Amino acid sequence: MVTTKFYLDARRANGATYSLRINITYRRKIASFPLGIQLTSEQWDVTTATIQNHPEAKFLNTLINRRKSEVDTLILKLEEFEKERLADMSAIQIRDYVVSKLNPNEEQPKPKEDPNTFLKWFDRFMGRKQGRTKSIYEATRRRLVAWIGEEKLAKVKFEDIKVAWLEEFEDFLSLTAGVNANAIHFRNIRTVVNYAIDNEVTTYYAFRRFKIKSEATRKRNFDINTLRRIFTHQCEEEWQQKYLDFFKLSFMLIGINVVDLCGLKKMSQGRVEYLRAKTHRPYSIKVEKEAREIIDRYAGTDSLVNFAENYANYRHFYNNLCKGLNEVKKQLGLEELTTYWARHSWATIAHKLKISKDVIAQALGHGSHTVTDIYIEEDTQAVDEANRKVLDYVLYGGIVEQAEKKKRGRPKKSTAPEEAKEVAA
Repeated sequence: MVTTKFYLDARRANGATYSLRINITYRRKIASFPLGIQLTSEQWDVTTATIQNHPEAKFLNTLINRRKSEVDTLILKLEEFEKERLADMSAIQIRDYVVSKLNPNEEQPKPKEDPNTFLKWFDRFMGRKQGRTKSIYEATRRRLVAWIGEEKLAKVKFEDIKVAWLEEFEDFLSLTAGVNANAIHFRNIRTVVNYAIDNEVTTYYAFRRFKIKSEATRKRNFDINTLRRIFTHQCEEEWQQKYLDFFKLSFMLIGINVVDLCGLKKMSQGRVEYLRAKTHRPYSIKVEKEAREIIDRYAGTDSLVNFAENYANYRHFYNNLCKGLNEVKKQLGLEELTTYWARHSWATIAHKLKISKDVIAQALGHGSHTVTDIYIEEDTQAVDEANRKVLDYVLYGGIVEQAEKKKRGRPKKSTAPEEAKEVAA
């Protein structure tokens, strides 16, 4: 509901007089505009909202009451006939609308843009990101625009992001994507809200009551026999073998991400060291001899390996990698073969080999990002040993297992004394 009342603005003195204004209140916000009348505090009666002790009191009271009646009529029309428009307006916008109707021939000042809308802070936060992370936030922005439009989104304030608002967006997303895919968008929105709270822009936080839904992620790891088939497979064509070798190298480097592997520049003392693009955490991985063979086979000019050097950008290479692995997948009779499976499979094999979860987490770069982590220098020896153990099991474990099985199947030599043998004879 919109309310109006007279207000003598005693904060802004013009000599000994103050400006008489009309206050417009909407959703606990106030916007006002002047009536062009200056009064002293003695000439304005707050209780009766009338002008007194003024030589033109009668005329002025008639004038201000007529003007207030005009304002109330305009607002009533909004409430009765333009409810949807009113629902999207702020007190300032209602004030500007009323003034434009009262003075149609006057050029109205352009309303100041609110610097603290959700979209402005979303774009500001997104602008600080890069690469794949920025692309993910851009996707969320596109979904929001597809839902309510750019113009409407630009007016959304943090106080507007209520549980009902989030639920309506959730209903829209559910028409085209699954629960986990949609959860990414809500986590992005929540991150921006937290960013605004940290910058003291808002205190409103609907995510205390709105819970982001998720489903158990399907496991994406190969069993040991399938992994061994992949590592011993020879592709039908040379170009396919290149992409299979990329998968193998990714596994041997503890499931390194595609963009990080393409971005490696050199080895240092038998290790590759880099900042992971996704988390910006430092990595240091020992290059085992099997990985070194693949690196030497595809030695790059500007990069450690040349997989992506002949492509315009990483994304172009990634698309071709997916196509190449898809062909290999058909040859092996697999349901799926992507680089994600290399990382998940390494972790699963490591767990099967009784490698501790702490070492696996360190190998994969999972951490709490606490202040304590900054001061603790990670011991890479445990990770190096874990990777060697995983590679030995995948690449050579089959030979060892067969030897042990044959050994178990041989008849044991008799330990009976010679006298017993003679009696038996």
